[in-house]
Amino acid sequence: MTENQVREALRRVLDPELGINVVDLGLVYAVEVQDGRVRVAMTMTSPACPLGESLTAEAEAAIRRSVPGVTAVTVDLVWEPPWRPDMMSEATRKQLGWSS
Repeated sequence: MTENQVREALRRVLDPELGINVVDLGLVYAVEVQDGRVRVAMTMTSPACPLGESLTAEAEAAIRRSVPGVTAVTVDLVWEPPWRPDMMSEATRKQLGWSS
């Protein structure tokens, strides 16, 4: 299993308000893969976002479902550094009209 496989699995986790995946939104800060264990650090667009718990649970489920060989998954919700719109992929910024 690789970091890329985990990120591809996370692309199936959509922000319900925007319909855009958490990877392209820039919400996934780090992915560590070692000996069947996966640890993900992700954030929300705002600490006030009520979806943090549900999106982290969806992220864990997507990894377990899609990445072969996973024995343990931890998804940590982090707030540092704070999320900024420039963390989104260029394609996502264009899709949302935030790019020229």
